[in-house]
Amino acid sequence: MNGTLELENVVTGFGIRKKVYKITKRSFDVLMAMLGVIVMIPIILVIKTSYLLSGDKKSIFYKQIRIGKDGKKFELFKFRSMVWNADEILKELLKEKKYKEEWDRYQKINNDPRITKVGNLLRKTSLDELPQMINILKGDMSLIGPRPLIEGELDEHHGNHEIYEKVRPGLTSWWAANGRSNIEYEDRLALEYYYVNHMSFLLDIKCIIRTVKVVFKKSGAK
Repeated sequence: MNGTLELENVVTGFGIRKKVYKITKRSFDVLMAMLGVIVMIPIILVIKTSYLLSGDKKSIFYKQIRIGKDGKKFELFKFRSMVWNADEILKELLKEKKYKEEWDRYQKINNDPRITKVGNLLRKTSLDELPQMINILKGDMSLIGPRPLIEGELDEHHGNHEIYEKVRPGLTSWWAANGRSNIEYEDRLALEYYYVNHMSFLLDIKCIIRTVKVVFKKSGAK
């Protein structure tokens, strides 16, 4: 009898801690996203001016459909770091074997010819991801979680939807904090699964600290 009560107390305590963690995590997300949007305003002006000076009058924002929690689709925001018709150019690039092999392996291309001069700086500093603060405010994303993937990407790499899509995708992730583009896709998924299965205040703090280090060192930024 006592053993049953103790087990019930443990389960109840775990449930309460889980709820507190979720509420605190979301509150922190909203607070940081609000600050991020404020910081983003002067950066928008600088980026827009830089593009205009280079003769590029297209929008400085890039929107793409990604897959979020429970497989729900949402529109992800980024600062545009490539030429405006990058998706069409990618289709042509992937007809070449060297680009196709690299894309299949990393979902990125080293020295991507589509990236603009302004965009290269944005990527090196990870500022291109800043507009995702809007996605966090909307509830599509979290500050920390598996990076949001495009439709079909997880299936292409034989990923696990049940684990990957169990939580909101993140602005940064355990993968991004541990090497980013220097890591092959199978290992990337393993890192994302690890975060989902071990989510905690401590792991989130570790992720933030490692992400800051990676960004300042510009490790794996492409």
